This record gives sequence, C-alpha cells and structure tokens, in this order.
Amino acid sequence: MNDRTANLLGDYLRARREVLRPADVGLPETARRRVPGLRREEVATLSGISVDYYLGLEQGRDRRPSAEILRALAQALQLDESATTHLFALAHSVPGSRGRAQRHRVSPTLARLIDSWPVTPAFVQTQTFLVLAANPLAQALSPAHTPGTNLLRTVFLDPDTFPVEPDPRPDFVACLRGLAGAEVDDPDLAALVAELSTRSESFRRLWARHDVRGRTNGRATIAHPRVGTLTLDLERFLVPSAPAQQLVVYSAEPDSPSYEALHLLAESAD
Repeated sequence: MNDRTANLLGDYLRARREVLRPADVGLPETARRRVPGLRREEVATLSGISVDYYLGLEQGRDRRPSAEILRALAQALQLDESATTHLFALAHSVPGSRGRAQRHRVSPTLARLIDSWPVTPAFVQTQTFLVLAANPLAQALSPAHTPGTNLLRTVFLDPDTFPVEPDPRPDFVACLRGLAGAEVDDPDLAALVAELSTRSESFRRLWARHDVRGRTNGRATIAHPRVGTLTLDLERFLVPSAPAQQLVVYSAEPDSPSYEALHLLAESAD
C-alpha cells in the first residue's frame, strides 16, 4: 500500500473540513482566517478529541480510529449517512482484490434480462461509469450508453453527446467517490481521475471536494433529437453477483408525453 492510499482518511477529513464554514457549525465568523473552512482545532473541539490526535488523523499517523471517534467526526463535519459510511470504509480500508476481467464481465443472464425490456432503457456500468452492456432502447436514447463508452468522461469532455438536466456532473463525481470507496488505487479509477483532472477544471474542483453520495435514484430530463425532451426516472441497482457493477434503469410515468416518446423511440430501435 503506497503512502497516498495510506492517507485516504486524512485526505477525506481535510477536504470535508475545508468545505464547511464556521457558521455551518454554529461558530462565529472572524475576519482573520488564513485557511478555507474550519480550522483543525475547531474540528477537534467539535469532535471532543485533542488537537494533536486530530492532526495525527489528517497526517496519517493514526489510521484506525475507533467507531466512537468516527461517529464524533461525522457529526462534527455534518456528514450524511452515505458520507459517514464512506468515512468508516476509509478508516478500515483494505487493498482491493477484484480483478479487472471479473469487473468487466456481464453475466449472460443479466444481459439477456435487459435485452428483454423493449420499452425500458437499461444498461450495466462499472463503478467507474464504463458502460459494459446496454439494451437497444438505452443506446437509442443516447450514444453515451454504447458499450465501451465512459459516461463520466462523456459528461465532462463531450457533454453535447448527453444533454441532460439537471447538470449530472456533481452527482456523478460524488457517486464515483462512493462506489470506489477505499479503492482509489484501482488502475481503472486512477487512470480516469488522472485524465479528467488534466483535461477538466470542473472535474478537478468537484473531485477535490470529496463529496460522497449514495443516491440510487433521481430524475433526468434528456433532450433527444428525434422524439424531443423526455423526463425520466432513474434507478441504480447493485448487481449481487458482480459487486463492482451497477444496473441502471430509466422509466417514464405511464401515459405521460415522455412515456409516449419512449415507445416511439423503441419502435425505431427495433
């Protein structure tokens, strides 16, 4: 395990400390603040631990704090359930062991299942948003769903290919953090983060925040060149037989214009 991986907990604590303002935690604002966000001593006080101990956590000298301390830090940093789960995972992280070939292999049963849904766009992606399999309607909905395409790379580097509202980039980056967990040394993830950090200022800014989101559903408005604008509900499901994969499914409210548009698109996708 390299030094960068060993200090994941410290990186995360520092990032979350820097996005909080004193007013967010009931502390007075002062003019003389040389650092963004909260000071280390303020987080330590809010957590009920010593400044030296907290400094050791950020510097990586203590990598295994107790559950009690982690809960106190989560409360002090105002972490939600997903972010708290991520904090615990980083504090008790172990090197990833999943092979690349296994992560990228979609079971024939799952592929057959999504292909059997003629009016339901569905695709399978990795934890780094690489599309592994997609049914015809998902590909007709957007070329960004073509197997071999990376959705994260698309929304940052070629957003016109996937015109979606609201802006999916903050959600995608936060979900990437949550899905990757402590496995930031994964080669696929490291390569993707390096590329996007070099080519996209927006990605660099969002990645540096260390936001974590475990949201599995949402609503997206997609502008389609043939059938117009569709408002679709989105659900993400973990694949039990392949924990590094997600099944993503879109649906429309029955009898809505988007429902009719999906059926028109399905006819052309046959």
